[in-house]
Amino acid sequence: MKTAMNRSTLDFISVFLAELIGTGLLVMLGCMGCVSGLGHTPSHFELCINFGLVVMIIVQVFGCVSGAHLNPAVTAGAWVYELVSTKMALAYAVAQCIGGFMGYGVLKILTPAAVFDVAKENGAGFCVTQPNGLISHLQATGIEFVATMVLILVCCGVWDPRNAKHHDSVALKFGFTIGALAVAAGPYTGASMNPARSLGPVLWNGDYNAHWIYWVGPLSAAFLTAFAYKAVFRREVVVEPLNHELSALNTEK
Repeated sequence: MKTAMNRSTLDFISVFLAELIGTGLLVMLGCMGCVSGLGHTPSHFELCINFGLVVMIIVQVFGCVSGAHLNPAVTAGAWVYELVSTKMALAYAVAQCIGGFMGYGVLKILTPAAVFDVAKENGAGFCVTQPNGLISHLQATGIEFVATMVLILVCCGVWDPRNAKHHDSVALKFGFTIGALAVAAGPYTGASMNPARSLGPVLWNGDYNAHWIYWVGPLSAAFLTAFAYKAVFRREVVVEPLNHELSALNTEK
């Protein structure tokens, strides 16, 4: 019993650290790819591909440990899909939010202060997700909802029991999904799709303008999309009993 409890505790710590470190790396490396003023100004397409490739790397590393959710919205979808308990889902979300905060903090340590100062002078802080000034808050919430909906549909497809034998390229699938959605939705809202990714930069910069959009849009999309997919599309895999197969072989003999 003691060994089992110790193993369970170690597994919990392992999962918590995987989500914390993974989300930290997502924010640090993703925002690092947005840095300009060091001899290169990345284009919108470069920013999107960078975030997608960073997600691919982290899923490849931590996917086998925690599933590499890296996102409270993905965890919410997994909870609806009954892949994680309520207690574990809350632990995931806490780890992700702390990881996002720490990741941005590490980036501030490693990056010249001038980069952050220039971004602050031009409006929102560096790598802070903000709606485009030409769209309303309602439209921005809708964009985050739709983008996150597509992301959760991909998650549900991967989690579907019928897809259990086709997980060899999951890291690539999620990387390209994030990249494509960022290309499409980036000009509208920054294409966060992830409350933890938006929270870290906001806490460091103290700019909470319209920050609620990056919680309401993604989380509502996660709950509704996962519920709809589970109710309409998910099917369990029926496995024939081994005894039935053995009985058929004996009959033939």
